[in-house]
Amino acid sequence: MYCPIVFQWATVRLERGAKENNHPLYKPYSNAIIAKDNKDLDSASEFEMSDIFYFARRGVESIMDDEVTKRFSAEELESWNLLTRSNYNFQYISLRLTVLWGLGLLIRYGLLLPLRVTLAFTGVGLLVFLTSLIGLLPNGRIKNLLSEKVHLMCYRICVRALTAIITYHDSENKPKNGGICVANHTSPIDVIILASDGCYAMVGQIHGGLMGVIQRSMVKACPHVWFERSEVKDRHLVAKRLSDHVDDKTKLPILIFPEGTCINNTSVMMFKKGSFEIGTTVYPVAIKYDPRFGDAFWNSSKFGMVNYLLRMMSSWAIVCSVWYLPPMSREEGEDAVHFANRVKAAIARQGGLVDLLWDGGLKRDKVKDTFKEEQQKLYSKMLVGTQEDRSRS
Repeated sequence: MYCPIVFQWATVRLERGAKENNHPLYKPYSNAIIAKDNKDLDSASEFEMSDIFYFARRGVESIMDDEVTKRFSAEELESWNLLTRSNYNFQYISLRLTVLWGLGLLIRYGLLLPLRVTLAFTGVGLLVFLTSLIGLLPNGRIKNLLSEKVHLMCYRICVRALTAIITYHDSENKPKNGGICVANHTSPIDVIILASDGCYAMVGQIHGGLMGVIQRSMVKACPHVWFERSEVKDRHLVAKRLSDHVDDKTKLPILIFPEGTCINNTSVMMFKKGSFEIGTTVYPVAIKYDPRFGDAFWNSSKFGMVNYLLRMMSSWAIVCSVWYLPPMSREEGEDAVHFANRVKAAIARQGGLVDLLWDGGLKRDKVKDTFKEEQQKLYSKMLVGTQEDRSRS
């Protein structure tokens, strides 16, 4: 009953306003906001009812092709690699292919997996035992030399446990002491991939259990930077510990993954600015995995660490390329955020990855209010224009 009255009242108001402002209310033809881009919206003199289609279209596009959420799931393959985990839309194709898959299953789980598990336990066991022994030596050149040799040997054994086939490019740009190495993050094995070609000081939170045993033994032989759980959120303390480390040119370069979470190796997401606020040389590294032989991405919300490592060891192989990029430093007048974005863009360009501005923390957290406010400001600007536009009119 009230709807016709309301619509009639709204129509009268629209017609009256259009007549007073000398604007045509009904157009025989309009480009419609679907065909407009942001430039057209900014140049529009006044909001029109058809403009809602632009926002409707953007909403539907975001739902159909979400460029953020899909970065937290495994990359889709163009062809099946005979791994059950990569064939979510399974359907029977032929007897021959089924037999090949069965033979591959026997080889991977009956032959390769036991050998790889044995190598993994050997590498970790030697790392704990030998670093604990080296920790008993007095600080000096001999201790540092033995520590580097032991770390390289143990990490290379762990790499063999994954049957990792790694191609390193531009080794002349490898990180040097007193610097910070930053890389895109796909998997926990990123550490092993890089540490098998050079020694680094690790940064992270102190854990319990087996991981805690490994951390305590490693720090005896090499000055890694471990934080207590209560210290992790203290940005000033973290920055001071990192600064003190890089100021000592005898210590190994620090290895940091600024994204803070694992991304599926199709893109690079926002780098946290903390590691770029320290006034030292940054050594960017790009890591690109080939998912055809085994997907290295760790979906931590779906798989635990042990389950993930077993999946890696039961894959055909882990194939990847590593590029050492030229060292980079902050330019005069450049803040940490712009410096982080410049390093991120260089890594994305070299690795053939998509450069995204979104925070990887969206993997677990809700969208920050600042992102919502930016979209609201854009919407408001489209509707009423900027202050300069209003004063000009």
